[in-house]
Amino acid sequence: MNIELTNYQALVLSEWMNRIMHREDFSALVDDRAVWSALFRISGSLETQLSSIFDSSYSEQLAAARQRLIDELGEFGER
Repeated sequence: MNIELTNYQALVLSEWMNRIMHREDFSALVDDRAVWSALFRISGSLETQLSSIFDSSYSEQLAAARQRLIDELGEFGER
């Protein structure tokens, strides 16, 4: 199976997964241990494909990617 993401989507998803997967409340949410296999595969694939995570301008790239994706969403998800 292949899933295609833009570089912006991959960058934002990689950062989110890295930040959230190690939280205790997220671990409690994943109620099927087998799901971790897929989560680790996705996370690892993103990390190996994204050279920008090692770039000195990573924070700026991440902020720009977030803003672009939010702009593309329009009003979806606003509260």
